[in-house]
Amino acid sequence: MITGPSDLRAQADTASAHLPALMLAAERLAAMIAPGAHGLRRAGPGEDFWQYRPAGIGDGARSIDWRRSARSDAQFVRDREAQTAQTAQIWLSSSPDMDFTGGPDRPTKADRGRILALALAMLLLRGGEKVGLLGQSAGTGRLQADRLAEALCMPRADDFPVAELRPDRQVIILADFLTDPQWVADALQRAAGLGVRGCLVQILDPDEETFPFEGAVEFRAPSATTRHHSRDAQGLRQAYLTRLAQRRDWLRSQAGQAGWQFDHNVTSDDPALILGRIWAMLGPRGAH
Repeated sequence: MITGPSDLRAQADTASAHLPALMLAAERLAAMIAPGAHGLRRAGPGEDFWQYRPAGIGDGARSIDWRRSARSDAQFVRDREAQTAQTAQIWLSSSPDMDFTGGPDRPTKADRGRILALALAMLLLRGGEKVGLLGQSAGTGRLQADRLAEALCMPRADDFPVAELRPDRQVIILADFLTDPQWVADALQRAAGLGVRGCLVQILDPDEETFPFEGAVEFRAPSATTRHHSRDAQGLRQAYLTRLAQRRDWLRSQAGQAGWQFDHNVTSDDPALILGRIWAMLGPRGAH
């Protein structure tokens, strides 16, 4: 709980302490996927000036910029920049479950999600796209990457903001999807109705992926309000793995019905692998 301005500042300072490392890790990761990523600028319909070019065959008198042409012996056309930028929005679950890690040598699911979200944002920004966290304003340029890094390190609401979905946008959802999945069905139903496309990315710890437990184990929810004691954890493994597979099949099916895609990542894996797949799933922009 924030008790006053000084407490708020202290929490903000604590959160911002992670920014340099997060920015560096995301920049390195983004460079591994598309080191030559560049903008989408080209001539076309739009309002913003792009460049002058010499007039050629097919350029009528009305397209000549006479003021620019008067400064030389040639005639020039004023090209505008095609306004093709799209808006991509990213949502990273802030559930307490995302703070889980099965070992000190692994990132938490939340940390993996932050790096993936920011690296993906950097790739999209390099391509000229508008990017933002779902529920917050989208923008372009390097400053927007800084804003996103800061927002990803600050506390956020746990619930998925279904009402924030907007038509004709792309949305990337990063979560573990281990809790009641009804919110996923609701979100995808609304997304399909609005023409929103995107992908679901499940992030799990290796322990959640393989369930390596044996013997007597006490399982606790992050809030510590839910506990389960097992004297034979190994005996639960097959049932757990079956349910995990069923959940993934359900997520993949729900995504497909909405025109979305689904993938998953384990925090012990190289994050470049999943980032590359997400980049490819988002479409032609991945070829830039």
